Amino acid sequence: MIPAAFAQQTIAREGAPGRTWLDQLPALTEHHLGRWHCTQTAPAIHGQVALIVPATRAGTPVILKLSFPHPGHRFEPTALATWSGTGAIHLLERDDQAFAMLLERLPGETLSTATEDPWHLAGTLARRLAVPAPPEIPRLTATLPGWSRQLLAQSKHLGHPLPRRQIDAALETVEALAEDRTDTMLHGDLHFANILRAHREPWLVIDPKGLAGTAAFDAATIVRDRIEEITDNLEPGLHRRLATYSEAAGVDPTLARRTTQARAVSSALWERLHHQPRLGIALADRIAELLL
Repeated sequence: MIPAAFAQQTIAREGAPGRTWLDQLPALTEHHLGRWHCTQTAPAIHGQVALIVPATRAGTPVILKLSFPHPGHRFEPTALATWSGTGAIHLLERDDQAFAMLLERLPGETLSTATEDPWHLAGTLARRLAVPAPPEIPRLTATLPGWSRQLLAQSKHLGHPLPRRQIDAALETVEALAEDRTDTMLHGDLHFANILRAHREPWLVIDPKGLAGTAAFDAATIVRDRIEEITDNLEPGLHRRLATYSEAAGVDPTLARRTTQARAVSSALWERLHHQPRLGIALADRIAELLL
């Protein structure tokens, strides 16, 4: 029942706790399917951290999503409940202790296939998601001191592989974000694979992180989609995408650019630490420099 690739990557990432969770997963799946009166209709599939079980409930297509119990996944159901289906997938049932959700089922086509400008569409969705955040949602500003410390520690550990000006610019951006008082919901991991075609609305988001703060933060992930289309003219291509997204999302384009640069610095360091392909490191390096 559990896809082999999903089991392998979970154990590789989580170690013994991942193996224990996988051992419990069949029973968890059966429990929640029965509890929520669902019938499985197809083999389970998976994302990076969750098992996805296609099912029906009273004749309606649904999916059961069971995520590895990691703190980073804790606020996804709260974000979806806050949006209540507006611009986002419908949350039908939740069991926060088990990291289980029952969700509406979407066709599966992602925004990467859109014939319209996908960066404008993503920005429009980001604007719609920017509703007042409930008090239990983590604030982006609360993560910023840790981000600064991580940048400095990783850079030191790696022997300072990036020019100091790139690190300094990223740290200055973190300070600017700390002064931002935006207290609305943002997705936190907005990219084309997390925006799916739907029936009741043209496009809906899935897999939010559950954060409150400026949607300028999400510019960094959305502008890197389909990057191969602008590789030969990367700087003007990035600026064009940032401008389109920022206008549609209603965010400060300068802050979107600066946040994208800072997150590129983070990516450049993280990818080196985790021995990622040189091509990805080179791209992060270029973005970190071009958006200074």
